[in-house]
Amino acid sequence: MPAPRTRVTCTFTFEAAHRLVWHPGKCRNLHGHSYRLDVSVEGPLDANGVVMDFDTLQEVVRTEVIDVWDHRDLNEVLDNPTAELLARRAWELLTGAGLDLAALRLWETTDSWVDLAPAAAD
Repeated sequence: MPAPRTRVTCTFTFEAAHRLVWHPGKCRNLHGHSYRLDVSVEGPLDANGVVMDFDTLQEVVRTEVIDVWDHRDLNEVLDNPTAELLARRAWELLTGAGLDLAALRLWETTDSWVDLAPAAAD
């Protein structure tokens, strides 16, 4: 029987503001969110029985995303900081830092989020 796939996830929070200048409603105005970011990696277990050490995963995500975006105006990070584009930017930053991501979820509110997963192979 093959071994099950193992996925590990770390969750992070950060506070940030943004405005969507194209939006016809209240999101056009500067406002803030308590964001939550879930980052997952997947793979075989190493000799120590882990996919990736949680501390390593946390350090990469904090360095590449959380420390850069926390308590910021996200319009200074992206021209159009929608949740979808922020999630894609986080994916780019984290894969660029060497993480082999299995999934990324960015929560803009407690009931609204964006999910990203690797593109399916052709």
